[in-house]
Amino acid sequence: MIKFVFMINRIDGMSSEAFVEHHRNCHAPLFTSIPEARQYVKRYTVSHPVPADGYPSPAYDGLTEIWFDSWEDHDAFFASRNYKELVNPDESRFIDMDSVAVMVTEEMAVV
Repeated sequence: MIKFVFMINRIDGMSSEAFVEHHRNCHAPLFTSIPEARQYVKRYTVSHPVPADGYPSPAYDGLTEIWFDSWEDHDAFFASRNYKELVNPDESRFIDMDSVAVMVTEEMAVV
């Protein structure tokens, strides 16, 4: 399993509330609506910071995880016409694309 973690910030001028609303209620349903998401993606999550006393302010406005079984599935998903024409254009409507940080991982459950 290959896990991609995208740490994202909102575009300038967008409120945190509008960012979360768009990410959860517009982008996520758009992402999951394409057949390639059901075909190639094993897990897709969106997360947003919550108030946490005693912890530093979050460095990002949100986090997206996408899991694939293989690099071939990753490549097929991101090369698909539906991703390129429907999902990808929506990303720049709410994400500051210049500040995106990505980590590619293999997860090992410890507990």
